[in-house]
Amino acid sequence: MNAFRDTRVLTEAALAVALAFVLGFVVLFKMPFGGSVSLEMIPLILLALRQGWKVGIVAGAAYGLLDLAIDPYVVHPVQLLLDYPLAFGVLGLAGLFKPTVQGAVTGATVAVLARFVCHFLSGVIFFASYAPEGMNPLFYSAAYNAAYLAPSLGIVIVVTVVLLKALEGAQPSPRQLHYRRSKTS
Repeated sequence: MNAFRDTRVLTEAALAVALAFVLGFVVLFKMPFGGSVSLEMIPLILLALRQGWKVGIVAGAAYGLLDLAIDPYVVHPVQLLLDYPLAFGVLGLAGLFKPTVQGAVTGATVAVLARFVCHFLSGVIFFASYAPEGMNPLFYSAAYNAAYLAPSLGIVIVVTVVLLKALEGAQPSPRQLHYRRSKTS
């Protein structure tokens, strides 16, 4: 790995985390006990698609820790891990897919489903007491987390596809160059 690539990737990751932080304040809908429909996942998923899953996971986990530092709600150390660094770190799984329209749709879906699993487990284990009386905590956690992650997924897919199309003419990242070379071979 050369110094230019390292610097470029680090800069892109830092910008994605910073942009995710700012976009986290653009809240379209807020759930009563935490969670919201916002735009914070877009730069993290786009970064993962452009630079790969390793960079995406590290940047997502870094954002999760930043989110924890700014707006913490912690009841247990395991819940802290599930709801912050793991929930945002798994967004990097989008980087397992190619930076194409189909890859963006599939990658964003896999990433947001993985985030859903983190929040679902946290909800079942640590927040079951919030479920209305007589309601199954599994169903409650699934419905609660899907209520904000499903609309977020729709927004992420649309915006990420548009941004990928807009970035097609930009200088490609080394990962995209590899993908383009293997596509033409």
